[in-house]
Amino acid sequence: MTPEEILNGIHERAVATLNTTVIPDPHIRERVDYLCRCMSNRAGVRLLMSCLLGKLDKPNVDPRKPYTEIGGTDSFSGRTYDERYLTKFINEHRLPVNPTTAFLTPTLRNIDYPLTTDRELVGRPRDLYKKTLELLEDVAVQRIAADVLFVETVRVLLRLRDEKLTRMASLVGALERTEGALPLSSEAIVRLINQHLACKNASRLPVIVVAAAYKAAGTRLAENMLPLKSHNAADLQTGSLGDIEICLVGDDSIVTAYEMKMKCVMKDDIDSAATKIMKAPMRIHNYLFITTDVIDPIVFEYAATFYEKMDGTEIAILDCVGFLRHFLHLFHRIRLEYLNAYQELVLNEPDSAVSQTLKEAFLALRQAAESGE
Repeated sequence: MTPEEILNGIHERAVATLNTTVIPDPHIRERVDYLCRCMSNRAGVRLLMSCLLGKLDKPNVDPRKPYTEIGGTDSFSGRTYDERYLTKFINEHRLPVNPTTAFLTPTLRNIDYPLTTDRELVGRPRDLYKKTLELLEDVAVQRIAADVLFVETVRVLLRLRDEKLTRMASLVGALERTEGALPLSSEAIVRLINQHLACKNASRLPVIVVAAAYKAAGTRLAENMLPLKSHNAADLQTGSLGDIEICLVGDDSIVTAYEMKMKCVMKDDIDSAATKIMKAPMRIHNYLFITTDVIDPIVFEYAATFYEKMDGTEIAILDCVGFLRHFLHLFHRIRLEYLNAYQELVLNEPDSAVSQTLKEAFLALRQAAESGE
């Protein structure tokens, strides 16, 4: 069978046993459940799936040797199975796993030794990697068959996916029941989103605050927003000028770029922006920093000095909540469109950028605000 056929068979078996585990060993079940439900690090479950697929495709390999650098006839490229086959499988079935390979995470990069239980992979949480290595050993010493372990892993992931969809549907349904009530005021929306920004792991949200403004008012401004880049992709990798890039309608040339900071903007940040502007193939009108931290008056004034130096390109620093407040009052009549655009962008972000917890938090906060709780 091809890897694609193996994966299809695993999925069919997982669906058929969705509500009943087929693994009698409670220790193995516990390890699988831990890996699948460890939301702080999804690399473990994706590593496990890659190794199991390699073992099922080539039964003579050792699942603990997913690096060709190890050498010998029983090693294999786990990254190849991960990127070539698992990515499509994960996306097709919307499994709650990172959208990118596990083998480029710092812990799993550049390894040239077997992943045996006497090794300690340096990463957090520690138990995640410990239990992953134990499961690989369970397969290697034939305590459990690779296909049975794979079916259990996919089964738990499918249940997690369905649990997530059920919770989201319930939260969205609660919002729909409040429709028809007096719309939130501009200041109430500011408070709501400010609460969301205060949640943990919210570094992607300032991008969405600004992106939602252009999504709601872009046609009125005669400006288009280019598709957002991946949350963890560096500007050097993507060739982008900033986190958000704005063009005039009917023109692909970028006129405004936004760069988001969850910390103080420093002079070095201004210098880096100036370098990017000078290297850009088109003339940038505005390069705007949006920060959730305080704005240093000295840095603010330093940014203003570049207008004449750069022949009319302006660099400025704006407060994130201040930007939001001004936008909502300026476009008061479309404030609900803005809020819906923000919600849509939040929910459509991959969980690696905006976690499931953060998505649910916004829906709960909005429901509480709209119901007057």
